[in-house]
Amino acid sequence: MKATDSRNLHGHVIRELGKRIVIGDLRPGDILPREEALAESMDVSRTALREALKVLSAKGLIESRPRVGTRVRATHFWNQLDADVLSWRCASMPTDDFIEKLVEMREIIEPAAAAAAARRRTAAQLTQVDLAYRKMEAARDPDEWAAADLSFHDAVLQATGNELMISLFSVVESALGMFFVLSAKTAGDFSYSLPQHQKVLEAIRRKQPEVARKAMQSMIADSLANLHKKRKGSSKKAS
Repeated sequence: MKATDSRNLHGHVIRELGKRIVIGDLRPGDILPREEALAESMDVSRTALREALKVLSAKGLIESRPRVGTRVRATHFWNQLDADVLSWRCASMPTDDFIEKLVEMREIIEPAAAAAAARRRTAAQLTQVDLAYRKMEAARDPDEWAAADLSFHDAVLQATGNELMISLFSVVESALGMFFVLSAKTAGDFSYSLPQHQKVLEAIRRKQPEVARKAMQSMIADSLANLHKKRKGSSKKAS
């Protein structure tokens, strides 16, 4: 077997077991099958399986104990900001609870980031925020819009000059990307929030921190309200 094949199998096992755990097919406290049986069921070598289990253990999803075996850990032990864990949660269709928590995190970070960007941005950084906004203007479908939307928020974070904020954004980027796609596809007009993005852009351009903060707060609140409205409408139709 080629080395690349081994790495692919290793990654396959990580993804498959990780997804099963995150979506709840394997629940906290569940004991995984014995190593030999699990490797056979996944059609991989025991070596590839062991390496994959080490990665999942590092992510806080599982733990191995003598005479007990390998079991799924409680969710509060999971590394919730791990890029893979976030991606698996998003891919399993975000629950209302997950969306609420993601929005709560955005409410804490992004208004402060917008204010910091308005205070510190360079001309080059402003150009990047403006460029992302222009891409949003030109978006022809929800997927193009969501990609440009993510670029806009990334550019705002970059303009803060705060490497800790920038690093945090890179960790949750996949989750935010899925959120923007979901938001765009549930909106009647995916570009409905363009004027709010323009307010953030102009506040950063004019170096108005508090205006930028409030504009970003309003944008996030409106995005959540749009999702709630759509879901209530869907529930009424279903009933």
